Amino acid sequence: MAKHEKLIFQILRGMSDANIAFADLVNLLKHFGFDMRTKGSHHIFRKAGIREKVNLQKEGNKAKPYQVRQVRNIILKYKLGNKG
Repeated sequence: MAKHEKLIFQILRGMSDANIAFADLVNLLKHFGFDMRTKGSHHIFRKAGIREKVNLQKEGNKAKPYQVRQVRNIILKYKLGNKG
């Protein structure tokens, strides 16, 4: 299983939202084709066809749990990560 697939599985399970590395979440959004811009400590992600914007901030080296939930909702709503 590829690294991105493992991370998607971990996010979708929802059992460890407080234990997702910030860098991994950033890389996953880039993998999905999101464009990132940085404004101060805010990392803002946008993608054509997706109405929501994702605004991430570090908490140590981890992503904040509510931000992981936001990414999970976007993955499910837009069926990101599905093959075929």
